Amino acid sequence: MSLSRSRLYKPLLGVLILGLLGSSVFTQRRLNTLRREHGLTRLEPLQNAPPILTLTTVVLGGFRGLIANALWIRALELQDEDKFFEMVQLADWITKLQPHIATVWVVQAWNMSYNISVKFTSAADRWNWVRRAIELLRDEGLHYNPKNTDIYRELAWQFQNKMGHNLDDAHGFYKNLWAHEMQAVLGAGRPDFDALISPKTDDARARAKILRETYKLDPAVMKELDLKYGPLEWRLPEAHALYWASLGKRYATQPGEYIKLQRVVYQAVFSAFHRGRIVQMSERGLELGPNLALADKTDATFEETMAGDPEQRELISRAHKNFLLDAVYYFYVHNQPAEAERWFKKVHDRYPRDYPANMTMEEYAINVRLQEDIGETDQNRITSHLRGLLLQSYSNLARGDDDEAVGYGALARNLWSIYMQKVIKSKSEQRVSLPPLEDLQRGAVRQLLDPEAGLQDSLAAVLRTKIPELAAQVDAEFRARRATNAPPAAVPPPGP
Repeated sequence: MSLSRSRLYKPLLGVLILGLLGSSVFTQRRLNTLRREHGLTRLEPLQNAPPILTLTTVVLGGFRGLIANALWIRALELQDEDKFFEMVQLADWITKLQPHIATVWVVQAWNMSYNISVKFTSAADRWNWVRRAIELLRDEGLHYNPKNTDIYRELAWQFQNKMGHNLDDAHGFYKNLWAHEMQAVLGAGRPDFDALISPKTDDARARAKILRETYKLDPAVMKELDLKYGPLEWRLPEAHALYWASLGKRYATQPGEYIKLQRVVYQAVFSAFHRGRIVQMSERGLELGPNLALADKTDATFEETMAGDPEQRELISRAHKNFLLDAVYYFYVHNQPAEAERWFKKVHDRYPRDYPANMTMEEYAINVRLQEDIGETDQNRITSHLRGLLLQSYSNLARGDDDEAVGYGALARNLWSIYMQKVIKSKSEQRVSLPPLEDLQRGAVRQLLDPEAGLQDSLAAVLRTKIPELAAQVDAEFRARRATNAPPAAVPPPGP
């Protein structure tokens, strides 16, 4: 009896094992389905990796972190040896091995944009790396981590700091290329958001498709942000920094995450106020000026940020005070004294201890601020002030105040010369050089002779008689612009 039981025991165990293995197949399928539904699948198969790497990751499974560490070490070695192109493939494998760790995406993008790009002298070569960093975060990092606020913050920072600021020698090249790409999709001026949200023509549908699929931009969200913070210039990087930071705020579940993104928002709006208007797109690049239409909404954004960030309230209030004083001066030199007075009153009401009550707006603008500008080293700020001074000069010329016109013009020339001498001495001419004074003068006249937003016809006619050669150049530009003012072509953006 015991012998027969012994003979049947092993076959029965074999049958039981086979049955359990068979049932595990169906159970595993159900488990895989549940993992996908609840977002628990963490390890995706590698794509386009060499067979040995694919085999190793499949066999080792949980040891993928060790493989990633080995790839990190190899990538650092290649960077030290200035072998950058293999690093692109290594970065792709590293991010695929650890796709749900936000730091992996952030570090790889930062390395490409800030460390590797500056190894190249060509602006076009640098742009390839900056663009790749943006695409890595936007197209891949957010694909695997659609609600990760660190990736949204880093993507916004790439636009705000790397492209928007002037720390990189090639920043003008980045801005110019990006502006032309955006203009091909959005057109010049304020975009027609409704046409992109609900396109009714083949052209609008093609442009909306490029906007959504290539740039991952939702025109409905763009419209919402433009109404809240704008009118924004969507051809410039500050608007895109604002877009990605605002989108990230929607997924912030912790106070620290929200505040971190809100700081990017107010900084982007602050920067857009200072340099968020395209004065001219030319072969030399972009001429930027302050977007004074953002003043009230910039003020509101500062107040919102200070209310939500009590720990940094004092620090943010300093930036707010600087913004208010900038608004006073910008409106004054752009020939809007009533607005300058309004903002000067706001400074006194909001920060009464910082400035004596007996100082007038004109005294601050002329005796204080202009003296500060003589020692100023910020390219964007100086450029904005120069445009304002030239606007004042030509406006006075049109009104018959020739002496004041000469005075403002001389002040602009002196300020331009002093700044450029400092730039030449510091050997930073490529990065922070000012536009030629002739271009700034032409830009001021262009603004005053604009048929839609410039001087009234009688004053414009006077100005034309006093500066006939310059006025003729500007009028020719307006005629050429009207002749070519067609909707943007729905063409794919240029590759890197």
